[in-house]
Amino acid sequence: MLIASLTTVIAVGAVFGVIGYRVFKSGESAGPPTADVAASLPAGSKVLSSAVGDGRIVLTVETGGAIALYTFDLKSLRPLGHVRLAPRP
Repeated sequence: MLIASLTTVIAVGAVFGVIGYRVFKSGESAGPPTADVAASLPAGSKVLSSAVGDGRIVLTVETGGAIALYTFDLKSLRPLGHVRLAPRP
């Protein structure tokens, strides 16, 4: 009975230790929210899809039949660049 109780206490302590470690070492905080951020896309654009990953947001946009990928920083929403996709001739 003593061994089972001791094993349970050690297991529960290990779980709380891992949770505490993850909470305090989770990385940078997001910081204060950014005030009024606007991303400009060309007039008449249609957003086809979006993806979030690796600290970036990628939008797939259709403008006048052409497709482009716009990349923005996830924290500041600052534009990082865009790629126009054109069909092969």
